[in-house]
Amino acid sequence: MLATPLDPLGTRPPADEPSRASPQVTAWWRTAVIYQVYPRSFADADGDGIGDLPGVTSRLDALRRLGVDALWLSPFYTSPQRDGGYDVADHCDVDPLFGTLADFDELLHQAHARGIRVIADIVPNHSSDRHPWFQEALTSTSGSAERARYLFRDGRGPDGSEPPNNWQSHFGGPAWTRVPAADGTPGQWYLHLFDTSQPDFDWSNAEVRAEFRRVLRFWLDRGIDGFRVDVASSLVKADGLPDVDPSLDEDLAPYTGQPGVHEIYRDWRSILDEYPGDRVLVAESWIKPLTRRADWVRPDEMHQAFNDLFDDWDAPTLRGIVENTLAAFSAVGAPSTWVASNHDTVRQATRLSLPRSDRPNGLGPRSTGVPAYDDTLPRARALAMLTLSLPGAAYLYQGEELGLPEVTDIPDAARQDPTFARTAGEQYGRDGCRVPLPWEADAPSYGFGPGDASWLPQPTIWARLARDRQQDVPGSTLTLYQDALVLRRSRSLAAGPLVWLAGHPPHVLAFRSGRTTVLVNMGSTPTPLPAGDVLLSSTDLDDRTLPSDTAVWMHS
Repeated sequence: MLATPLDPLGTRPPADEPSRASPQVTAWWRTAVIYQVYPRSFADADGDGIGDLPGVTSRLDALRRLGVDALWLSPFYTSPQRDGGYDVADHCDVDPLFGTLADFDELLHQAHARGIRVIADIVPNHSSDRHPWFQEALTSTSGSAERARYLFRDGRGPDGSEPPNNWQSHFGGPAWTRVPAADGTPGQWYLHLFDTSQPDFDWSNAEVRAEFRRVLRFWLDRGIDGFRVDVASSLVKADGLPDVDPSLDEDLAPYTGQPGVHEIYRDWRSILDEYPGDRVLVAESWIKPLTRRADWVRPDEMHQAFNDLFDDWDAPTLRGIVENTLAAFSAVGAPSTWVASNHDTVRQATRLSLPRSDRPNGLGPRSTGVPAYDDTLPRARALAMLTLSLPGAAYLYQGEELGLPEVTDIPDAARQDPTFARTAGEQYGRDGCRVPLPWEADAPSYGFGPGDASWLPQPTIWARLARDRQQDVPGSTLTLYQDALVLRRSRSLAAGPLVWLAGHPPHVLAFRSGRTTVLVNMGSTPTPLPAGDVLLSSTDLDDRTLPSDTAVWMHS
């Protein structure tokens, strides 16, 4: 069954501010809460230990009860799964691991019936090496039309034995792999900014551009509500593929943020605009400075672009991030987006309390300074309230509403992130944030599936944090999220405007968003609360005092 897209839901302004009811404000995506589903780890319906689309469908009522507006589905396409599905072999079909196209249609239909939109990942920078196009390229000759779809180049040096340039893979090691020529002798090299199994497309090729127009229409015709564009900033490479200058920031690398990407996304936007229901394009673009990232969301391009993850638990730093984000995106008429965690980062319940503020590439048995879970949870809960109180759209990664920590004790033999293998174990990679979710504390695989199978091992703490142990429990992290989402909607928190408040200690982030005052104590000492009614707090309050690592929402 093909799903009918939802009508625009809109966001009603407060009764005392009717002037905010404008087309820009009422577009659903401007203030939406979007929940990321990583299908492999969300829910397993068939018991093979890998999550699937029927599993997602079976748990939609839990997400409706949570109160989200949309789902973002990480890749479920045909893939050999060398990189968790981001190595796509067929962009217009469902991998048998996850189900069928009929399963996708049913998921979309059931989500829409519950008022939940569905956004899917699209992966345009590269394909799997099992993609028919790449297989054709491997059996073709240098200069052929088949190889022109990808970035094949001759090597450097008298015998071509050196890579075409000095680019490095984001997963470790060179970004080039050499393939044999037809006679078996060493031949050309192909570019892969990620794993060797993920060759980069050549986006100067008209056939590549036409193919992705087809892919967009395929899913739009089925009723999809939009796309999150993976590695959105890297499709276009600088002419001549020059060496990376190691003295420059990576944001200035010749494979990042080239001006030609904007022509591609203007074309894509025109396609989405042909369809009813306010479909959206979301850029995964971490380009800096923010004024460059805002270029992706000009009125004729993307609707949203991801904002920086919050890594520093420091009030002045976070105030600067919020101010700069609101200024950069409002300058082009776009909403801000707030992303605290996703499938590529250490979970926020662990990350915020690490001794260093940078994002580690995974945690494991050799990692030092990882604090105890109960010591880390207060900051994660406070960050959730901060994220959900800011003007714009908010993204939640599955399991954050349960307060799940990063899993650090995964055995080396069980790890599946290609980063771990490509760095010979020096970097743990992203498996720790991708461990399958706990639904029922006393069920096999904690309710992830009907049996004990789980593609990554689940820790024993999952029993304590399972959804059924938290549902309707006052003070649980799940209840905190549910209450926050109700208040966010009823008080139009996401519509703003944001006004900074004076008279608070420098370690307290203090602002008013619409009719709600938000205070977050990021210091080590408690601080008195101002007069007023407390609507919600991330931890218990005592004697009108705001404890350390605590957020409150108060009636303004």
